[in-house]
Amino acid sequence: MGLLDGKRLLVTGVLTDASIAFHIARLAQEEGASVVLSSFGRALSITRRIANRLPEPAPVIEIDVTDPAHLAALPGLVGEHLDGLDGVVHAIGFAPEAALGGNFLNTEWADVATAVHVSTYSLKSLSVAALPMMAPGGAIVGLTFDATVAWPKYDWMGVAKAGFESCARYLARDLGPKGIRVNLVAAGPIKTMAAKSIPGFEEFEAVWDVRAPIGWDVEDPVPAAQACVALLSDWFPKTTGEIVHVDGGVHSQGA
Repeated sequence: MGLLDGKRLLVTGVLTDASIAFHIARLAQEEGASVVLSSFGRALSITRRIANRLPEPAPVIEIDVTDPAHLAALPGLVGEHLDGLDGVVHAIGFAPEAALGGNFLNTEWADVATAVHVSTYSLKSLSVAALPMMAPGGAIVGLTFDATVAWPKYDWMGVAKAGFESCARYLARDLGPKGIRVNLVAAGPIKTMAAKSIPGFEEFEAVWDVRAPIGWDVEDPVPAAQACVALLSDWFPKTTGEIVHVDGGVHSQGA
């Protein structure tokens, strides 16, 4: 038996086969889950192509997490492929170029608002949109990057991630009575499409090279994906509002 036998999952954020979300979907299928992916806009065709690289080609639905009409349509779109949901993976994040790269003091509110809407508020909006399809025992898992400190060049995305982590705790509070767990995985830096959009990403790599007690490979998204799959399973039935660090131990070390 697989860890996720019979589970039905919605996985967002699959853009390339190097993404953490892709490996979550892959491992989930290998562990017995049925998976639907979501994407939107110009990325939709890319996600559909990448979906064919999974062990079983997965259907892809179009969901823009900032569009109320898309969110309202989510149950119907998922329902074309699955008769319910046992888990949702939030692997979505975006900040305009002006909100990154050392421009913190000069970033205008419009750019900050975009970062917060896409990268923070969407955890709540996606969870609420999926709620009608979820039953007690379900799990929502999101991806974060340690927001307890200020990182070089991360700027307003760091602020958005701090809000994201807080949002997960409030969701854990409000969805807990419905039997739904909400947890995050704080992964170390991985060379994904999202990482490439961060100016000075190599500065993150340098930190991990020096400070990870058990080492860290920026080319390997699998450890973070494995943690997400575990949190989606029934093996964490009483864990919610948690942030699991999968970062080689960097978060535990002093400067």
